[in-house]
Amino acid sequence: MAKLLVVDDESNLRLVVQKELSRQGHDVETAADGEAAWELLEHEDFDVVLCDINMPRLDGIGLLRRLREKSQNPPEVIMLTGQATVESAIEAMKLGAYDYLTKPYRITELAALVQQASEKQKLKIDNQRLRAQIQRTHQSLPEIVAESPQMKEVLRLVQRVATSDTSVLITGESGTGKELIAQALHRLSRRNDKTFVDLNCAALQDNLLESELFGHEAGAFSGARGRKLGLFEIADSGSIFLDEIMEMPMQLQSKLLRALETKSFFRVGGVKKVEVDVRLIAATNRNTKKAVADGVFRADLLYRVNSFEINIPPLRERREDIEPLARYILQKIAGANAPELAPQAIDALCSFNWSGNVRQLRNCLERAILLCDNGRITIKELPPEVVYKMSEPSVSVSYNEPSDLAVNSFQNASPTNLRDVEKQQIVRALEKTGWHRGKTAELLGISPSTLYRRLREYDLEVR
Repeated sequence: MAKLLVVDDESNLRLVVQKELSRQGHDVETAADGEAAWELLEHEDFDVVLCDINMPRLDGIGLLRRLREKSQNPPEVIMLTGQATVESAIEAMKLGAYDYLTKPYRITELAALVQQASEKQKLKIDNQRLRAQIQRTHQSLPEIVAESPQMKEVLRLVQRVATSDTSVLITGESGTGKELIAQALHRLSRRNDKTFVDLNCAALQDNLLESELFGHEAGAFSGARGRKLGLFEIADSGSIFLDEIMEMPMQLQSKLLRALETKSFFRVGGVKKVEVDVRLIAATNRNTKKAVADGVFRADLLYRVNSFEINIPPLRERREDIEPLARYILQKIAGANAPELAPQAIDALCSFNWSGNVRQLRNCLERAILLCDNGRITIKELPPEVVYKMSEPSVSVSYNEPSDLAVNSFQNASPTNLRDVEKQQIVRALEKTGWHRGKTAELLGISPSTLYRRLREYDLEVR
């Protein structure tokens, strides 16, 4: 099937061609001359144009020339004429016409040409999409580690909903693995052989986000030199994953809602409606009800996005996953040379409340790999807050601002030996770095001024 435009000033011939090609399953529209055809071409995309040469207002050669000069992705053009000359045929082919037929022609001959031309047009579009997809190629996903009942239930829900086209909203704290679940939904769906594209809505400025999602036409804004396909077009017949969807500006939420409901949209600066078939998967770490109540997110868009919700519990609520996750991460980072975890290190990891979830666990293990000796990670290589079960600060520590060590809330140490524990941890860090104070402060996660203050308090200024 192809979308065709028949341009001919002979109304009877125009209607006969439309009827015959429609019977073969094509979507066929007609125009009486080149100007009428150009108005249609400005607002709709066609695969093939069947064009007479001699017509009033704008003839076929003029329409072909205008298509090549002004259209970013012109359709294939088959020229039709009852007054064939060698000169007109040569000129048409030089301007990029697909082929040239002389009237009268057989409908079977025309249908065969239409089929070939439409296939060429679809190949051009597919090539454009593949180029855009290659630019966004990302590595294959690691396996999802699921030993806890909670994560096993999450995977059960993924398997149940993946085969449908239902929109899915994945909720959970930052770092819990929402993107992995989105990838799993696509891989288990009927669209798994099609494109999967992802976008973090919080990572782009508002004026760039619309262009990234829906594309733009040449001249739509400063710097837009040519047409760019948006992610919705690239993901046609596949899936699109919008991470942090509730960070999307309110004005763009309206356009997204309409695109989801009508399965069509307009590129930025464009007048042609683009129709797509895309399965939406979204994610957020916000409280959805509060976001709607605060006016941050449209309630009608939430209902459209949240046809099926999958919530990923935080790592502290599924401690059965911590040890297998740690071993898996070590294997992914270090490969065959992955260090072993000492029993005390495993106990420390499993009993810590990971506010940053799997992302924080990975960062902790990357640090431990760099510090460990003899292929073994002990509690000496783990951060102080993990070893001593220290509560994590509510705000991030800046190296440029003085900050006390978060040692005033040990869970497993009494106030009488608190200073001794802190002093021992500082000494260990100093020994690891060869008494380099800057590296020691970075290793402990504190500012240099805080370290200097502690060194004076514990009389550690002199090695």
